[in-house]
Amino acid sequence: MSESRETRLFMISPDSMVTPDQLVRLVHATGKAATVKETCYGCLVEGPRDKVREILAEVREKYPYEIFSKVRAYPCGDPRRCRAQHGTRPGYAQLEAEWETLPLIAHGLRNAEEDLPYELPEEKKQFPVDKFKKVCEASR
Repeated sequence: MSESRETRLFMISPDSMVTPDQLVRLVHATGKAATVKETCYGCLVEGPRDKVREILAEVREKYPYEIFSKVRAYPCGDPRRCRAQHGTRPGYAQLEAEWETLPLIAHGLRNAEEDLPYELPEEKKQFPVDKFKKVCEASR
């Protein structure tokens, strides 16, 4: 990838109500010259670096805690990675692990922005066995 072009991965947080289709439509609505490819986790945006960064700024403005982005090493449709061209899919497990942490990151960003104090989560208590038996017997 040249220094003047950039491919960016836009990932939707699992606790968001935004769909990949809505995200792609938002990117298209910016009117910027970029290639957009919808994916199961969001979309890929490729184009001139300055245009991609402008798109990123608009997406962040609309969805500051729901859409996350990072640079992708390979361009869209690269035969080494594109499954349509029998490419491999290394790194997908890492992507999935990152996706699962996005709600935690969003929560941290909200709290940092609102300058809220950190509160320890409530300690979970074991459910009493006798109550569990009553619940099981009641549902027979």
